Amino acid sequence: MKRFDCMKALAARLKDELVILSLGASVDEWYNAAPHMREASLFQQQLGCVTPQAFGLAVGLPHRRIVSLDTDGGMMFNLGILATLGNEKPANLFVVVWDNECYQSIGGPPTHTAFGNVDIAAIARGAGIANAHTARTVEEFDAHCAAGLAAQEPYVVVAKVAGTVQPDIRRKHSDGREDKYIFVRHVEKTEGIVIMGPSEHN
Repeated sequence: MKRFDCMKALAARLKDELVILSLGASVDEWYNAAPHMREASLFQQQLGCVTPQAFGLAVGLPHRRIVSLDTDGGMMFNLGILATLGNEKPANLFVVVWDNECYQSIGGPPTHTAFGNVDIAAIARGAGIANAHTARTVEEFDAHCAAGLAAQEPYVVVAKVAGTVQPDIRRKHSDGREDKYIFVRHVEKTEGIVIMGPSEHN
């Protein structure tokens, strides 16, 4: 299945959630698949940091649904986050792992999942996350999105997607610095809080 098709299915279910996503081609795909979520999405995070940052948001905003759009390469960089989720069990965190079995953004060398031995969903279950599943069709993925966004415990779905990028899509026009401020101001506005206030001068 194609990652872009999965993204469109997920995007159709999102309203006021906050989304943290990885770097690479998935950034531009999400930018196009979910235009109504652009301000609510924090783009261009580093490998191994996406789900940990989403977990931090989930703890800080326990009344709000947080969505992590991670990758197989990113998750393999920091498997310890699965143990943290298994122990802490945030009720508002939905984790998607785009598993295309390669490091797409650097030319496509294989990740550990490409060799048939490594199962991220099984690792998550072993870490104490009862709802950890693998989806191989868009229909399966969409059903897990519905369940994951309604769950009252951490929910992980590993989406086995093709290693191709959706052609002819619009490139995201902002850089990482601008994305950070767009996201923070969105959180401030929707939560009625101040995160990055004006500088104080003595």
